[in-house]
Amino acid sequence: METVLLKAFVHRGQECIGIYFINSQVLNEAVQKQAGARWSKTFSCWYIALSKQNYDTLLTALVGKAQVDRTALATYLQQKKAGHLNTVPAVTTPVVATVAGPLQKKPAVNITNPNAIAIYKGSRISGINAHVIPAMHDHLKLRAYSSSTIRTYLGEMKQLLGILKDIPADALQVEHIKRYLLFCYEKLRLTENTLHSRMNALKYYYEQVLGREKFFWEIPRPKKQLQLPNFFNQDEIAAILKSVDNVKHKTMLMLAYSSGLRVSEVVAIKTAHIDSKRMCILIKQAKGKKDRMVRLSPVLLVMLREYWNQYKPARDGMLFQGQYAGAPYSTRSLQMVLASAKQKAGILKPGSIHALRHSFATHLLDKGTDVMMIMKLLGHNDIKTTLRYLHVTNRDMLQIISPLDDLKLD
Repeated sequence: METVLLKAFVHRGQECIGIYFINSQVLNEAVQKQAGARWSKTFSCWYIALSKQNYDTLLTALVGKAQVDRTALATYLQQKKAGHLNTVPAVTTPVVATVAGPLQKKPAVNITNPNAIAIYKGSRISGINAHVIPAMHDHLKLRAYSSSTIRTYLGEMKQLLGILKDIPADALQVEHIKRYLLFCYEKLRLTENTLHSRMNALKYYYEQVLGREKFFWEIPRPKKQLQLPNFFNQDEIAAILKSVDNVKHKTMLMLAYSSGLRVSEVVAIKTAHIDSKRMCILIKQAKGKKDRMVRLSPVLLVMLREYWNQYKPARDGMLFQGQYAGAPYSTRSLQMVLASAKQKAGILKPGSIHALRHSFATHLLDKGTDVMMIMKLLGHNDIKTTLRYLHVTNRDMLQIISPLDDLKLD
């Protein structure tokens, strides 16, 4: 659950409660529509007038949606009641992600004071390291990294800062990082994939942000496990689709399977991206910020027309609109649609929407489609990624005769 920070400040001569939190549509709706909060460009946060009624309304709006950190606000009210304050202190933007943009440029704490505390996503970070997250965030943004990568890297860096406490992160050397990663493996029992992700985040900070040359070359990486992709056979795919009655849901699942799309690509498609004349679909700015073209299945086209007649999506908007006008369909909701369809179809095999993408590639290989063509359709950068499907295809396996079949057991 996300954390909301409340802090008092003066805005246009009025005492206000500043509301700070990680960018969230749910929380945006709660504080704006239910609590009547307004947005302040000056302080980059939502705010309400400081009153008991407004405060109670805000807490009611946040019930079940977030944890509320009232420490700063309570401290101010206590000091004011004791007569220790004449005016509300001016508030600089704290080190907290607000709805305007995560992690503001300057920390509100004195970074020379190791006892000072910065707040990041509900976690407390020593003031001596308060500059790390903002510096890393700005650098990642300038390099145009995706929001998911930024979120992952900052989250992994935050884990280190939480353990360091008052030890300056910038002073760490290779041997310190080695001990920390060994601790992550032995004590925290992180998986190989999580360790790789954590190492990538640390490597980025020390080599890219701080500019240390080959800081990580002495640190060995854990060997990744070879895991075969989860996929469904064609009978299971048919059973899944038959179990879905909702036209919109069925169309989205058919699209994911027929073109091998990621869940994020399915929900991001716009009406204008469907080209029925050339029988292709444009996938805009997918993973790696790449555009690509995929084939439009004739069967899917029939389903799309049925969906169009029933839902009438805007010609210049999202093909699959979400709960709010103009917003894309939720990826989590689509995952839940598939989970429900699997349950109805009686399929126990694990697999999310991404398993439909794996199924697409596997079934194409089974039919003899060239690996390079599959690589192009999936939008892979490295052929090694596509070659994983050779481990699960039965194209050549069906030609192999088991020695058991040659035994005469009569």
